[in-house]
Amino acid sequence: MEYDPKHDLMNIEFLSGVGVAESVEIDGIVFDYDTDRRIVSIEILDVSKRITRSPLDQVDFAVTRE
Repeated sequence: MEYDPKHDLMNIEFLSGVGVAESVEIDGIVFDYDTDRRIVSIEILDVSKRITRSPLDQVDFAVTRE
């Protein structure tokens, strides 16, 4: 997960190194898909208008694989 303060966007990448075949924007959120329609990344535009700064500072999560 990365925040770009210059462009005020947050990018959450799910599949690293995978090319984007299609992007769909819905209400300022861009979903990037690969050729198999898997979500490669999600980009949130104007993120500072959507959430306050403190939640950005507190984001902490773990990836669990089964």
